[in-house]
Amino acid sequence: MPDAVTLTCTWARSPMPVTGSPQVAYLLVEATPASAPAVPIPLNFCLVLDRSGSMQGSKLESMKAATRHVIETLTDQDVVSIVIFDDTVQTLVPATIATDRGALLAAVDTISESGGTAMSLGMQAGQTEIQKHLGPDRLSHMLLLTDGQTWGDEETCRSIAQSLGQAEVRITALGLGAEWNEKLLDDIAEFTEGNSDYISDPNQIGTFFQRAVRSAQGTAATDARLLLRLVREATPRAVYRATPAIANLGYQPIGENEVAVRLGDLVFGQTASVILDLMLPGRAAGSFRIAQAELHVAPVGQEHEQVVKHDVLLNFSAEEGAPAFEPRVMNLVEKVTAFKLQTRALAEAELGNTSGATQKLRAAATRLLDLGELDLAAKTSQQADQLEQGAKMSAETQKELKYATRRLTQKLEE
Repeated sequence: MPDAVTLTCTWARSPMPVTGSPQVAYLLVEATPASAPAVPIPLNFCLVLDRSGSMQGSKLESMKAATRHVIETLTDQDVVSIVIFDDTVQTLVPATIATDRGALLAAVDTISESGGTAMSLGMQAGQTEIQKHLGPDRLSHMLLLTDGQTWGDEETCRSIAQSLGQAEVRITALGLGAEWNEKLLDDIAEFTEGNSDYISDPNQIGTFFQRAVRSAQGTAATDARLLLRLVREATPRAVYRATPAIANLGYQPIGENEVAVRLGDLVFGQTASVILDLMLPGRAAGSFRIAQAELHVAPVGQEHEQVVKHDVLLNFSAEEGAPAFEPRVMNLVEKVTAFKLQTRALAEAELGNTSGATQKLRAAATRLLDLGELDLAAKTSQQADQLEQGAKMSAETQKELKYATRRLTQKLEE
């Protein structure tokens, strides 16, 4: 049986110079689904939507339009449910096969704003609907949208997300505007191996909703895990996801020279990639096996897990000359570095270390400028100036910088 996923490994620099001492190297590992599932598994798709009073006007209308588009995107085999919440909750559409589009669209038309924000009520009701169709015959996803701080129930929200994650339900958690708690939404997504993101403009709600439903529909493999077995004296320093969005994955050490990283679901038409920051031992000139990469995936529609292996070789050369850098890999390394600097700057600002935050923001701005990200570089530099002058970072600016750098390796479809 052919591999369901293609695994490739590319060094940022090859050959490496012979130095006689340890040196840093970057390895790009990419997992790409070879084909779409022959028979796509239907979805069990639940929308949990904030309709509190702050959603009035363009926010609510854009959310309703985006929800209608989701309904039109679903197939007649998919199950859909819609929950709306303020400081109360209403199951607008109980879990049902998405065949009667007219009735579903009519239900969306009835949504109006009201009350405060109690997100856990919406998540609990959504969990109830999703549980009706949990099982291997469907891929279960929750799409959560909020524009505000929830009322004292954050730990309940996290507990629900952990329970859903254990049931292999993925959550896409979206925050609209500047008033929601990004740490909470990030946690909710992380507990389920899902995604979190920031929507600055209500007109973009449809873009984010469509990305969520199309990614769910395009799932080609689930529970992807990367195991890297390194040669003696080769040491992992950090592991970052590069695509589809930048994130610090960390890694689980297994023994002295093995690390494991969870990649989550793989989507057809997308490449999931990680950048490994490694410290390599000194080598003489020649070609050496540095590691074996091993990818474990559960292809959609297949009963058994598949394992794909790849021997990672690297050339060392004693010849003098210009370094042989791989531009595509180095571009990703630079974007990941900008993300790291931005993340550390925000953490320093939160701790009140203005000097450290300013320094890292300026370093990030320089890298962003070199990458051609002119608008983001300008905003980052401007924020550094404001911090230096004693102004605090606004919630809106903090979210914009955080999520914009996370998206450096992707482009939003309009």
